[in-house]
Amino acid sequence: MNKEIIKTAVVNSFKKFNPKTMVKNPIMFIVELGAVLTLLVTIFPGLFNSTQSFGYNLTITLVLFITVLFANFAESIAEGRGKAQADTLKKTKKDTQAKLIDKNGKIKMISSAELRKGDIVQVSAGEIIPSDGEIIEGIASVDESAITGESAPVIKEAGGDFSSVTGGTKVISNTLKIRISVSAGESFLDKMISLVEGAARQKTPNELALSTLLISLTIIFVVVVWTIIPIAGFVKINIDIATLIALLVCLIPTTIGGLLSAIGIAGMDRVTKFNVIAMSGRAVEVTGDINAMLLDKTGTITFGNRMADEFVPVGGHTAEEVTYYALLSSLKDGTPEGRSVVELSHKLGIKADDGIEEGAEVIEFTAETRMSGMNFKNGLVVRKGAASAVVDYVKANGGAIPSDLESEVERISKLGGTPLVVVKEKEIMGVIYLKDIVKPGMQERFKQLRAMGIKTIMVTGDNPLTAQTIAKEAGVDDFIAQAKPEDKISAIKNEQAQGRLVAMTGDGTNDAPALAQADVGLAMNSGTMAAKEAANMIDLDSDPTKIIEVVEIGKQLLMTRGSLTTFSIANDVAKYFAILPAIMSATLPSIGILNIMRLSSSNSAILSALIFNAVVIPALIPIAMRGIKYKPASANAILAKNMLIYGIGGVITPFIGIKVIDVIVSLFI
Repeated sequence: MNKEIIKTAVVNSFKKFNPKTMVKNPIMFIVELGAVLTLLVTIFPGLFNSTQSFGYNLTITLVLFITVLFANFAESIAEGRGKAQADTLKKTKKDTQAKLIDKNGKIKMISSAELRKGDIVQVSAGEIIPSDGEIIEGIASVDESAITGESAPVIKEAGGDFSSVTGGTKVISNTLKIRISVSAGESFLDKMISLVEGAARQKTPNELALSTLLISLTIIFVVVVWTIIPIAGFVKINIDIATLIALLVCLIPTTIGGLLSAIGIAGMDRVTKFNVIAMSGRAVEVTGDINAMLLDKTGTITFGNRMADEFVPVGGHTAEEVTYYALLSSLKDGTPEGRSVVELSHKLGIKADDGIEEGAEVIEFTAETRMSGMNFKNGLVVRKGAASAVVDYVKANGGAIPSDLESEVERISKLGGTPLVVVKEKEIMGVIYLKDIVKPGMQERFKQLRAMGIKTIMVTGDNPLTAQTIAKEAGVDDFIAQAKPEDKISAIKNEQAQGRLVAMTGDGTNDAPALAQADVGLAMNSGTMAAKEAANMIDLDSDPTKIIEVVEIGKQLLMTRGSLTTFSIANDVAKYFAILPAIMSATLPSIGILNIMRLSSSNSAILSALIFNAVVIPALIPIAMRGIKYKPASANAILAKNMLIYGIGGVITPFIGIKVIDVIVSLFI
């Protein structure tokens, strides 16, 4: 971990001792109050009728202060990591000069801080885009590496789904006219900075609920400890105030109380490291409870580019023949389709003769001819193209049309594929079956989601037959074909009506209503401003499949919080049975049978438990920061594993830890 972050965290840990800050964490505030009281007992023992030694009271005071310090340190470390990311973003956010176009069409140079929503600016090659906005005129390459970390520039143009731009990014080529969509201090970069700064983070509903539970447990233990006073008086046991405070601190859920805020901040941090900006902590948390997921087909489940999947012979030719001539027609075709033909041909073991393309004439595809190909030096002519265009070409050259061509073209079309007919000279050899290829590993990923209990629904504008084919190949649970924007909203509402939480990805203005309706809406940074404003998460890398990883991070956050809460409460139960018998066994020998740890003395038991209570917080900081490793499983399986490791482990660990510390402490008292 960065040394500067640790150094800053140590300083901030002491600053957080301010009661105004500590009161935000009621459990640790009680520990701080206890430390102040034991300090007073140490300095003025007579005032509190203390019968314990100065060393004992002082040790308890120091351990209590250290407990608060460790809790503050855990939170400061998490905040420090977020602020380090915020500092990086602040370097990107510069007060740049903007070319404001006034009402008369004249350009006026002003500071970007003076820009207001609705202003129109001009940005040329080499200049920084001054603020968020929508392109209203022009097309240009934009370097977004300052925001996304991706060095490759992206094409932005007026209209469509790639018209929004982010302040702080740089225009590489051409000139753009941009309508500013935000006022100063409200830009996307400003939101990112405030979100990754952990100190400004709002607690999520689950955190608030858990905090309420922990405070309730604390109140219960305060009552329990308070009732010990009359019970001890009745059985003639004198329990000092410092001992009661130490006992209370050991029993209240200080472990999770000290780590709760750090776990939440670290969860936001993990999402940010994944280049996803969550608009709230709640958004991250909700991803962990997602039951259904809507995914666009194109670009998410499939590559989005048509790729060669099969070479179909016609007219009595062989598969090898059509593959070979399809390869020759694509040797100089730089389109994704052309490259895929070459790759599939090589994969099938078919290669062109060495040097055959030298001196050959490349025939580019045009909208008029709808064909492309090669004219080789040896006189060989090959073409590939749309079925109707190739048929016309062959007929014009006096060739014959194979009887099975139409049926194969129709079959591929019905499957949702694109048929490209291959012709040698004037003889049709066969058909290239182009299809939108499912991304590798998607079946496995959907199996993982199924194991998490998440239903996957593919959304596409394709016809039902094509949609069914892709859905079966990808392994999704359901699909919606020929989907319109309102169909997406209806699908989300239908799932929500069945009690499910729904996630969705999108990038276009037509996706905005559905992104807003979904419980988790992940918008692509490359998409429109409307989509980004409607969503509660933005993927800076514009990778639609990242929603799967985001869900895993959300589940990891919930698991981490649940596991450490289980461990903390189990700790308190163990400490209860470890300490009380040791305290009372001196006066009530019958209770001695419960002193299974055989702790040296009541003072040693208290100090050992208190020291263990303090040490366990920093020991768990790495887990709080890193998170519990998540593997897809059912809720029951996760609960059983959680109870086994962190429940039983939380009971056993204090017995071992306190005993070891007791052996050491007994050497000094």
